[in-house]
This record gives sequence, C-alpha cells and structure tokens, in this order.
Amino acid sequence: MTIAVDVPQVATAREGDSLTVSLTGAWITQRLGPAQAKLADITSAGARRARIDLGGLTALDTAGAWLVHQTLRRFREAGLEIAVDGADAAAASLVETAGTYDTPHPPPPGRENPLVAVLLRLGRSTFEIGREARDLLNFLGLTVIVLLRSLGRPGRIRGTALVNQMEQTGLNALPIVGLISFLIGVVLAYQGADQLARFGAQIFTVNLVGVGVLREMGILLTAIIVAGRSGSAFTAQIGTMKVNEEIDAMRTIGLDPMEVLVMPRVIGLMLVMPLLTFYADIMGLVGGAVMATVALDISFVRFARQISESVTLWSFWIGMIKAPIFAFIIALVGCYEGMMVTRSAESVGRQTTRAVVEAVFLVIVLDAMFSILFSVLGI
Repeated sequence: MTIAVDVPQVATAREGDSLTVSLTGAWITQRLGPAQAKLADITSAGARRARIDLGGLTALDTAGAWLVHQTLRRFREAGLEIAVDGADAAAASLVETAGTYDTPHPPPPGRENPLVAVLLRLGRSTFEIGREARDLLNFLGLTVIVLLRSLGRPGRIRGTALVNQMEQTGLNALPIVGLISFLIGVVLAYQGADQLARFGAQIFTVNLVGVGVLREMGILLTAIIVAGRSGSAFTAQIGTMKVNEEIDAMRTIGLDPMEVLVMPRVIGLMLVMPLLTFYADIMGLVGGAVMATVALDISFVRFARQISESVTLWSFWIGMIKAPIFAFIIALVGCYEGMMVTRSAESVGRQTTRAVVEAVFLVIVLDAMFSILFSVLGI
C-alpha cells in the first residue's frame, strides 16, 4: 500500500458570516507541523457558521484526525454552527474516534479544610473499628460454638495437629520467653533496689519482684511475646492458605476450616499458655534472685524465704487465671485475621500486622480490667 505524501494545505474562504476551511493533502504525523500552525491561526471573528471541507484529503491518520477535531471543538466553543463536508466514511469515523478521547482535565482539587479532614478521618476510623469489632464478635461466637462442639465430641479434635501446635507455640517459645522474663526480673530487682535504698528498705526488693512478676509481668510479657510470635504465625499461615485457595479446597471436599485450622491452634495455645506463664514466673524470680545476690548481697535461701513470707498464693494464681483467657484472645485474633486475608500477598502482611496490634491491645485492656476487678474484690 502506497501512502500519499502530499504536503497538507489549509485554505480559508469567507462568504458573509460563513467561514469555509478546506483541508487538502496528506494529513499524517510526519508532515503536520506547518499545517498545525495554520489551523491555529484561523480566527472565527465575525462568522456565525463554519464549514470544514475534507474532500481534498489524500491521507489521514490519528494525529491529523485529532487536529481536525480540535479545530471543530474550537469553532463550536466560539458559538459557530459546524458542518463537515467531503469526508469519506473512514475519515469521518477517525475524526469521531479522536473526539471520544478528548476528555477535559479535571479541575484541581480544592484546598481541604483541616478540621473537616480530621473529622472525616476520625469518622472513617470509627466506622472501620466498629465493623472490625462486629466481625470479630461474630467470629468469637462461631469459635465458641465449634469449640464446645469439639469438646463434646473429642474424636473430632485432630490430635496430630494439636500436638504440633503445642510444640510450635509452647516448646519452641521457651527460649525467648525465659530470656525475656529473666531480664525483666533483673531489671525489676535493680530498679527496685535503687529506689528502696533511699529508705534503707532494700529487702523489700524481693517483695517487689515477687508480686510484680507473679501477678503482672510474667503473664503480660508472655502474652505479648506469644502474640508477636504465635499470633502473627497463625495469621500468616492461614492467610497464605487463603491466598493459595487451600481453604476453598477444604470446603469443597467437606472439611470445616474452623475444625481443621482454628481449633487446634486455639486449644493448643490455651493448653500451653499456663505452662509458659509458670516458666516465665520461675525465670523472672530467678533473674530477680541473681540481681539481689549481686547488688544487695541477699542469698538465694534468704530470697526464697522472703518470697514465701511476702507473696501470697493468690499472687501466683492471679497470673495463672489470666493465662488461658489471654491465650484464647491471641489465638482468636490471629485466626480471625488469617481468615480475613484477601487473595494477595500484600493482604497477608497487612493482616499479620493487624493481628499483632489487636491482640496486644486486647491483652493489655483485659489485664487492666482484671487488675480493677481483683482490686475491687480485695485479692
């Protein structure tokens, strides 16, 4: 196919209030420079009607059609009546197609009122929190129903998966839980001794370490570590299965993801959390005893005797009572956020972060509520 290379020409003629623009030659991209300037110089002053004659075109591409359309739009915006003559079907269609892409630029966004922006962001966050709380409450109800059903029919509990989860969340967490608890015991003993030395009451550092570790620090630190370690793992594992459509496959073959995925994690974590808490208490007391021996010259025997005299059994049981409840909350949030993952890798990371933040927040809120309750009860 041979494309005409005629030089594009523009001719204008006026008859009264009518303006005629005749386009001739090949209106193609390579040769449009001079013609574009001539089209831009045409004025419609004094005219009421404009006629575009395309009968002399020998070739037309999209760039030429765009210039023709721009000219038509300029005349139309000036209030002229427009008529197009001489165009064959292909040229007319090309000019019309070029017009479909002539979308005006959106106006620049106006300056937003800072107060309105803050209120809008607050409203959206509040709505999102409410929706999240509602969905989490629904998941809580479903989890409780499936948990009671599983406990009523122990044969439905998957023993292998349960033992595996207990190993992953309990046995493998011992090193980090023990190390953190030991160091916290050291810090409590050192800071307590530093402050109590002003009153000559260094011996009460033992009381501080015993009550602080057994009632609060042991279970709270264990819960936070487990939330960051195991809760995030629950979300990542279930979320990855959701992305890979493994959960849909389970439903297809008649398996309940709540029984297969959620229950082993919930039950397993509730079983090992009291053991982790007991281990954390012991390591915290050992850390305090080591620091008391080094800094205060208090022997291990004297430390143990002071602990037995100053710390009641309830101080130990308060921490142990919280353990399975915190474990249930951590597992619940971790599994829920895993189920909320959409089919993208980005969603896995986002929901994993949310699981850790929500679990730690709920654990601290519940711990505060327990402290108020035990204070009211005088325990």
